[in-house]
Amino acid sequence: MLNSNSWKSGATALVALGLVTGTVAPIVMMSTPAYSQSSFPDVPSNYWATPFISELAARGVIAGFEDGTFRPEQPVTRAQFAAMINKAFNKPRVREPITFVDVPSNNWAAAPIQRAYTMGFMAGYPGNVFRPSENIPRSQVLVSLTSGLNYAPTGSVDTTLGIFADGSTVLQYARNGVAAATQRRMVVNFPDIRLLRPNEVATRADVAAFLFQSLVSTGQVAPIQSPFIVGNVPSAGVRIPAGTSIPVRFEGADKVLLAKNEQPTPFTMKVAQNVVTSQGQVLIPAGSDVVGQLITTPNGAQFTAGEIVLPDGKRLPINAASSLITKTETITKSLSTGKLVAGTVVGAGAAAGIAAVTGDRNIRFYEVLPGAFVGAGLSLLFRDRVDLFAINPNTDLLLTLNSDLVIP
Repeated sequence: MLNSNSWKSGATALVALGLVTGTVAPIVMMSTPAYSQSSFPDVPSNYWATPFISELAARGVIAGFEDGTFRPEQPVTRAQFAAMINKAFNKPRVREPITFVDVPSNNWAAAPIQRAYTMGFMAGYPGNVFRPSENIPRSQVLVSLTSGLNYAPTGSVDTTLGIFADGSTVLQYARNGVAAATQRRMVVNFPDIRLLRPNEVATRADVAAFLFQSLVSTGQVAPIQSPFIVGNVPSAGVRIPAGTSIPVRFEGADKVLLAKNEQPTPFTMKVAQNVVTSQGQVLIPAGSDVVGQLITTPNGAQFTAGEIVLPDGKRLPINAASSLITKTETITKSLSTGKLVAGTVVGAGAAAGIAAVTGDRNIRFYEVLPGAFVGAGLSLLFRDRVDLFAINPNTDLLLTLNSDLVIP
């Protein structure tokens, strides 16, 4: 089961597809993003924001602290952000300077704040107040960047923000700016690309990612690959070709046990990582449901998928299956079912087999997958032991497309 720490480890897989409308798209699989090493001891090579931080540090846009650290999770104040803006951009003055009542001339950030203001990136609050020590929210960073770069959204702002699960929480003043940033691929969301978290305080890693993507948008730096860059909505008719592998995960348990004569069992997994084009456009977001069934034969168990349900409710038919799982686990009378089922879900047939062998009818109180078991004389059938197929759903059930998956 994935959590934020496992995402931070960098052990995520990026499915990168060349965007080809109406044709089968070539595919590149990257088991781990090719992140460069940062010069900061607290920014390891597999940290999600390392490529952004490394590139900006090399260009002198951002710097570390006196002890050599970068402190990527530390909040950014408005004064600190103004200083970063000054390093990143050299634009002409678009308005005359003003005096902010809470930024005296001897404040270390007085000059950067004035310049960020006159370039059009930052503004104050009513009464000529700047609030230099206030932590800056993520949405305010994006609004600042689009304001200074004079970016405006095209089309429906509501539609653009609708790609985020929390798009409705963007405050009214920020909606145009955040939509414009999204359309320019300036938004980077970690760990879930669908969650903008617009009103959370921006970290130094967040700001580095936003700044780098804004420089990409102006052509000042070359783009880099990251599974956390929010892409534009792709053109219709994109095909993900047969043979493509799609990583999936199961949130309910670490193990699944199935009887060898189990009936087909409904089963739902989730897409583990974003499936994106080589331009960063998200085709299938992480967290999308993969609906199918677990089937067994005398030789093994397998997950077959029939439908993907996207976070917005849209449904895509899919023809995909895992490899045949042949690993087994033997259940005997001496086994404690309480120990057995910890972190385990079982099929109806497996539940019946465990109950018959161990005599522990409480198996029914553990999580049993919906389904039916066809059989008679369980006590005679299982006797003193039963062999069940044992599946680790988070490692054994990598899906492979049997036919092209069309993104309409």
